[in-house]
Amino acid sequence: MAAHLTEDLREDLLARWSESHRKHHTVAHLHEVLDAIGVLADDGVAFAREATELAAWFHDAVYVIGRDDNEDRSAELARELLSSSPMRDEVARLVLVTKSHKVSDDDVNGAVLCDADLSVLGSYPGRYRAYAEAVREEYADIPDDVFKPARAQILSSLLEGQIFHTAPGRARWEEAARRNITEEIAELTR
Repeated sequence: MAAHLTEDLREDLLARWSESHRKHHTVAHLHEVLDAIGVLADDGVAFAREATELAAWFHDAVYVIGRDDNEDRSAELARELLSSSPMRDEVARLVLVTKSHKVSDDDVNGAVLCDADLSVLGSYPGRYRAYAEAVREEYADIPDDVFKPARAQILSSLLEGQIFHTAPGRARWEEAARRNITEEIAELTR
């Protein structure tokens, strides 16, 4: 566990991740992201693990369905709650990277966090289906005729390049992610 993640901070963040409106962006997703960070470290990716793990804790700490500034607000929360940490600015920067999941070639911390955040896309089909259903449940107030084309567009944009940035991320999750996404797009566009 990251040294800068005090017990009080951990409890605060877990309460945020446990809000009742969350269906995918839950403590389970946080654990999956942290586990994937560990997997990439075990695979030999060299990165600033503590800052990246802290960013995982904060990346969806603020999550209001339908808002497009959740990452901005989560980054601000990180700046506020980590005000005395030397990692504050890096954690906030990494949180903002998860808004687009686009990183420069030399941003290993960003690559690891994005790969970990998107690792669910490359999970086995049953887990992927549960993820897609949870996303739909979060947007239950949006009618199908609006949700389905918007979701298909978001998923299609992921297929335009490589989904994962690290070599181990691509080796572990890329093929399954492409298959899962393609199948979901087909279901959405029927």
